Amino acid sequence: MKLGNHLRRLRFEHGNLSQQALANQVGVTRLTIHSIETGKFNPSTLLAMKLARFFELPVEEVFFIIDED
Repeated sequence: MKLGNHLRRLRFEHGNLSQQALANQVGVTRLTIHSIETGKFNPSTLLAMKLARFFELPVEEVFFIIDED
């Protein structure tokens, strides 16, 4: 199983928000946001919750499980 996310789409829906601007809002680096968006890094529970809170969504609407068969 892998963790997928809607961060890129959500950033664009929130006024074309840059990775850097989102990173600043949740206290991480731009590279961290990029790595999460591309599936190279799974966020901690705390960071996932911060991201969901920023977008005013439940965490399960930002992140989802991808079943790999």
